[in-house]
Amino acid sequence: MGKGGEKSGESGEPEAQIRFYTWEEIQKHNLRTDKWLVIERKVYNVTKWAYRHPGGQRVINHCAGEDATDAFQAFHINPTLVQKFLKPLLIGELAPGEPSHDRDKNSQLVEDFRTLRKTAEDMKLFRANPLFFSLYLAHIIALEVLAWLMVSYFGTGWITTLILACFLTTSQAQAGWLQHDFGHLSVFKKSSWNHIVHKFVIGHLKGASANWWNHRHFQHHAKPNIFKKDPDVNMLHIFVLGDTQPVEYGKKKLKYLPYNHQHEYFFLTRILLSFLIPCSHTLANPNTIYAFFFPLWSRLDPSRVPQATLFPAYWKVIHEPSCTCFPLSCFSPVCFGRFLESHWFVWVTQMNHIPMEIDCEKHRDWLSSQVAATCNIEQSFFNDWFTGHLNFQIEHHLFPTMPRHNFWKVKPLVKSLCAKYGVQYEEKPLGKAFVDIVGSLKKSGDLWLDAYLHK
Repeated sequence: MGKGGEKSGESGEPEAQIRFYTWEEIQKHNLRTDKWLVIERKVYNVTKWAYRHPGGQRVINHCAGEDATDAFQAFHINPTLVQKFLKPLLIGELAPGEPSHDRDKNSQLVEDFRTLRKTAEDMKLFRANPLFFSLYLAHIIALEVLAWLMVSYFGTGWITTLILACFLTTSQAQAGWLQHDFGHLSVFKKSSWNHIVHKFVIGHLKGASANWWNHRHFQHHAKPNIFKKDPDVNMLHIFVLGDTQPVEYGKKKLKYLPYNHQHEYFFLTRILLSFLIPCSHTLANPNTIYAFFFPLWSRLDPSRVPQATLFPAYWKVIHEPSCTCFPLSCFSPVCFGRFLESHWFVWVTQMNHIPMEIDCEKHRDWLSSQVAATCNIEQSFFNDWFTGHLNFQIEHHLFPTMPRHNFWKVKPLVKSLCAKYGVQYEEKPLGKAFVDIVGSLKKSGDLWLDAYLHK
């Protein structure tokens, strides 16, 4: 570590000395009680501020002691504004002889990716089309209204119930993809507007907590498929994933479940878990349940209680106005719709990640780490709609704030860059992606069994 000399400003007063740090020292500050970040060669001490970070402190914890430039650019739509919060945290810069990237990353690949991002910005690919998202929200509301009109006009017969359940399944699934857009700040230019609409869609249309979603989902994007950092792959008591974890736990003789059958009980767990949501929505006094559970899921944030308690009222007013005398008939479409939606959500979200590399932290560059953990699904109008454009999972992970209707435009640039550096860019049909989930679980289960019995 070195020091720079004092410089005089226009007022004639000496400016603070610039302190220079080496990567060796910076990487020591990666603890929960001592966190430094490097962004564009500037070193920041974010230890105390991390607790006030809107995206949650764990996202910062996962990047502590590293070059967080690409993550910083990926998650913030107005870096200039965020720099105002970073300025008081600045403690120095990288020493002149230090590379801009830590841990022997390919500097040219990193620079080429940042050039690609700049190209996408120049192409205005981070600018949302208001008409696209307006029509998308309109088709969700139209399905909700149509469901209400069907009950009002046709009553609560079984045929009506089944059709109603399909409408509710579709509207809720599509609302899930829409809240994802607002949660990633990819619709409005101002973060505040994205946050407001996100809370409305996920809170009042979906009945979930925006704070809870942010807390988990940004960790997933920062470190996808990395054990102890991505909450989506911390499933030890139910599944073993990837190639290394099954062997490790097999050697330790860990057996919470017969993991060699996980590809079979995956279907059973989906059925059991999917019933938890509809049951919690339709119990006699759901307001109590939401008021109790949602603050816990939101890290005991009391501001989530009013939002949480409005959702059951939404279901009662919108979905049950003509069914007050037929509670069982009302329960059926809502429960069955939630059951179907749960499966829709899980299969779509897991097809891009479960079959990919799942391992411990390898400190790769942003492009390599994201592409290793994600894959794409072939494009079609149906696939785009059915998956909420998550069939472009690679582009979404590389550019989380990019509006989804522009993924297909940046895709050729991403594929070209991957080909240049030999980074595997995987794309497959929708059906194969679903099959690969089961195949991946079976492979991991077999690895666990072999290690459990023979190692």
